[in-house]
Amino acid sequence: MEKPETIEKQPCPMCKTNNMTMMEEEIEIPFFGKTFVFSMTCSNCKYHVADVEAAEQKEPVKQTIDISSEEDMKIRVIKSSQATVKIPHITTITPGPASNGYITNIEGILRRVKHQIETLADDAEDKDEKKKARKLLKKLNKVMWGDEKLKIIIEDPSGNSAIISDKAQTAKLKAK
Repeated sequence: MEKPETIEKQPCPMCKTNNMTMMEEEIEIPFFGKTFVFSMTCSNCKYHVADVEAAEQKEPVKQTIDISSEEDMKIRVIKSSQATVKIPHITTITPGPASNGYITNIEGILRRVKHQIETLADDAEDKDEKKKARKLLKKLNKVMWGDEKLKIIIEDPSGNSAIISDKAQTAKLKAK
């Protein structure tokens, strides 16, 4: 495996110091193809941005998967910075200026969502909000243990996202 191409001591767009490290790596992902993984991190202000991009141009895509077992936690997921991740009745993660692309698995996505909900619960002053957050966390734990089912939808106008599983259903994403 080749080492990522690294360029250090670049100007940071946030703090303007020359502490930005940029990395790019080309990897081959089974069933997805040649992919570029990019990241920029500033050691001074901790600004960080990452993305995943397919080598060839892709059509906008919508992928859906029904999670029904603990084994499903291992399913590989590629999410570009432009993708929206929807988990009906729990949350929608929309892309924005701080959105990152990443390669993970179903468990990784659910852990990110759990972390968001835990943070919201800790910050909530309303008892009903805390109770609702606890219920969502309980549901996510049951899904991760394979005791409850859940649907995950990834919509990506760039086509650079994928759920690598025979269980995933793929459709063309309709233009908005």
